[in-house]
Amino acid sequence: MSFLKKLHRLVEMPAFHVLLALSAAHCLNDLLQSVITAVYPMLKEDLGLSFGQIGLITLVYQLAASIFQPVVGYAFDRRPFVGSLPAGMCCTAAGILMFAFCSTLPGILAAVFMVGIGSATLHPEASRITSLAGHERRGFAQSVFQVGGNFGGSIGPLLVAVIVAPHGRRYVAFFLIFAALCFWAMTPICRWYGRYLRELRTAENSSESSVSLPLSKRRTIFVIAVIILLIFSKYIYMASLSSYYTFYLIDRFGVSVSQSQIFLFVFVVSTAIGTLVGGPVGDRYGRKAVIWISILGTAPFSLLMPHVGLALTVVLSFCAGFMLSSAFPAILLYAQELLPTKLGMISGLFFGFAFGVGGIASAVLGSLADSYGIEAVYNFCAYTPLLGVVAAFLPDLRARRAGN
Repeated sequence: MSFLKKLHRLVEMPAFHVLLALSAAHCLNDLLQSVITAVYPMLKEDLGLSFGQIGLITLVYQLAASIFQPVVGYAFDRRPFVGSLPAGMCCTAAGILMFAFCSTLPGILAAVFMVGIGSATLHPEASRITSLAGHERRGFAQSVFQVGGNFGGSIGPLLVAVIVAPHGRRYVAFFLIFAALCFWAMTPICRWYGRYLRELRTAENSSESSVSLPLSKRRTIFVIAVIILLIFSKYIYMASLSSYYTFYLIDRFGVSVSQSQIFLFVFVVSTAIGTLVGGPVGDRYGRKAVIWISILGTAPFSLLMPHVGLALTVVLSFCAGFMLSSAFPAILLYAQELLPTKLGMISGLFFGFAFGVGGIASAVLGSLADSYGIEAVYNFCAYTPLLGVVAAFLPDLRARRAGN
């Protein structure tokens, strides 16, 4: 019983220093990931690549980063490994070094594959540890973790412009400094996770324990399908804003490139705030309520945005980004609560699916913009948040737990 009490104390309150370290590691990892696309123009010129070959590089990276995430999550669910996060960063660091110096397309493909594997390792594993360290405040924990990734992904291209663009692609190697900082940030995470696993194994050896699923297997599969549809609706509209918002502003309102970047930054800030708010609200009022309100609640802003002037467009983009980004911490935690023994696999599945949908949606929307114009794309995408109505099919897991 003493071992069970120690384990209970270990996870009773959020381990705030671990959450901050996880957020920092996510920030640094996503900063390194963002270097790949930011360097594309220099890479195209250095190697004389076609747009088709650039697309192949993106495809290899996305396949590695998305498809392998649930595989890695499932593997470490079965056999937890304290060194999983540093192992993933080793892959990323090796890929960044190769990306800086490789002078052939096969070498670049191998480099981005390594970076993708690093991403596929970090996201499900770090999300699992985040949920464990957050305990009863898992929504808050996931928000802290995810906002770190948002920040890292946004500053990566700025650092490329300052460090790499003036000097050449080989200066990508300087980003290994951020990889070293990431290893340092992972030190308290590995220490805490190792202690958690030791206490957990001792507790399992001293008592019989089992975790029951909140729903039947058939019902669980149906609910996960609903969640996937919700992610689909969220990331189609998110892709339209993150990839083509500046083009829309330039085409519709004639703003300059620099002005469009400022307005894009407003949107990026809204997604960071929404991510930070969505998790704690879900802790307090339940995941289903946040999912329902955040996705379906985006529709009024998205439907109105194509029909207003510049000032209101910027305001509505902020509101839409805030509402929509608040959904992901709740969606991820809702899915984890469906399968509490498969935290890594579920994290990998949903991070990977979100990444894949975002990439595919960007490509499809770009093709539609070429054929029908950028304004037509925004008129079409404005309706996708209405798919949030399927959240009505999600059972209230909070009420079920309270009833048991």
